[in-house]
Amino acid sequence: MKYMILLYGSGEGGPQPGSPEFGQMMAGYQAFNDRLDADGIDWAGEALEDVSAATSITRRSGKVETMDGPFAETKEQLGGYYIVDVPDLDTALRYAAMIPAVDYGTIEVRPVMDVGPMLDMAE
Repeated sequence: MKYMILLYGSGEGGPQPGSPEFGQMMAGYQAFNDRLDADGIDWAGEALEDVSAATSITRRSGKVETMDGPFAETKEQLGGYYIVDVPDLDTALRYAAMIPAVDYGTIEVRPVMDVGPMLDMAE
């Protein structure tokens, strides 16, 4: 089953770029990635640019509108993600607990929905 692991942080809670702590944190991410590979886990993941680089899009009454930044104001921002294909939620949670962001932010683990059967019904 696939799970999306969402990494949230305040931007101020974690180590700052250029600091020794930041280097240690990045080494922790590399170690986590290496662990996934060593365990044979099918995975993907990336860091995201700051929320200030985001563009939100909506369509209301047939009109598409865009706006800079996030649609909703929030204290924590989505900073990155992993998608892992593991047997169950307990395994996904075990891996999520190894991610350095758990020490200064919030990690959300959410099952990825298989929409294939729904698409088949639409035909």
